[in-house]
Amino acid sequence: MHPLAKALIGVLIVVLSVAYIIVGIPGLVKPAWQDVLTVLNGGLPLLFILIGIFIAWLEWDEWKIERELAMEEKKLEEERKRRKRK
Repeated sequence: MHPLAKALIGVLIVVLSVAYIIVGIPGLVKPAWQDVLTVLNGGLPLLFILIGIFIAWLEWDEWKIERELAMEEKKLEEERKRRKRK
């Protein structure tokens, strides 16, 4: 399938989804706006928790790497001093 056709199908899906959320299907299904808000109210806090855990993990890992680099630099500096003494 041509990439442009896939892009148009994607745009059509987005437009129809937004229309379903706002308008619904007249005569069959009511608008889904309240349902979307319910899902967002339940899902956003969990998403923020996961983002917070991810950020904490990244920073913890960065801190450990910085400590390891500092220890390696200290060892290299001590080695250089020993070589200068000889």
